[in-house]
Amino acid sequence: MQARNTTDATDATSEPASTAPQATNPDTKTRDWIRRAPAQDGVERIEAFFQHNGYALHRHDTYAIGRTLAGVQSFHYRCSVRNSLPGGTMVLHPDEMHDGQAGTDEGFRYRMIYVEPAVFQAALGGKPLPFIEGGLSDDPRLAAATETLLQGIDRPLDPLEQDDALFDLAHALDAASGARSIQPLRASADFRAAQVARDYLHAALDRPVTLDELAAASGRDRWSLSRDFRTFYGTSPHRYLTMRRLDAARLSMLRGMALVDAAAAAGFADQSHMTRHFVAAYGVTPSRWLRMLTTQTR
Repeated sequence: MQARNTTDATDATSEPASTAPQATNPDTKTRDWIRRAPAQDGVERIEAFFQHNGYALHRHDTYAIGRTLAGVQSFHYRCSVRNSLPGGTMVLHPDEMHDGQAGTDEGFRYRMIYVEPAVFQAALGGKPLPFIEGGLSDDPRLAAATETLLQGIDRPLDPLEQDDALFDLAHALDAASGARSIQPLRASADFRAAQVARDYLHAALDRPVTLDELAAASGRDRWSLSRDFRTFYGTSPHRYLTMRRLDAARLSMLRGMALVDAAAAAGFADQSHMTRHFVAAYGVTPSRWLRMLTTQTR
């Protein structure tokens, strides 16, 4: 989950109507904050606090797996309202719409990891992505498997420690889901073709890519490849490419690059184009995201 957006003139565009704030504007609150550990090998870790309504409807192409540390964390997910309390585990599947808000006046604090589906694919050997019904689980296997990854942001993870924890988490997810996926594995699904297409996209972040190009590179017909990609990576090829461009833009912004330059460097048509995708993916405008990240470092 990422923070809810409000209209922000510095981002050169306003929030889409479908994600417009419905209640108190959180920008007037100085207590909201996000702390972020540097992304490492397909995993991003954050800890955050929000006082009131913190999230707009958005979706990203990673798993969002976390734990509420204090308060009640409420969110819409798959047509229902969920309430996360301390002690449980949140598991939001890639590309699933969700929002969020405090369930009480005290606000809520949480930790979350964002894991690329390819990381779990490497551990599960090409199985369909595991799906946790309802986005919340009390399964003790998940609680134990997330303990290392959801520890304090101030403590960096040793690379081997992270890899071991991700392996354990992948198999805990698979077990807790009962091997149920949101999209069952077809007998004809081609994991190698999906991998080839993913590699092709990583090499083409700075230019337009067509599905025909991906099909030719992978040796699949275009629609079979599109289905395979969704099965193994949880999102469409276009959204996957857009999210990798957003990753590049965020890294540039964190290094101090102006928003307009970060957008151009990441392959977006302009700053407005980047901002629209940023809001849809993270639920917050780029400048709002940067402000919340710096709140704890002032």
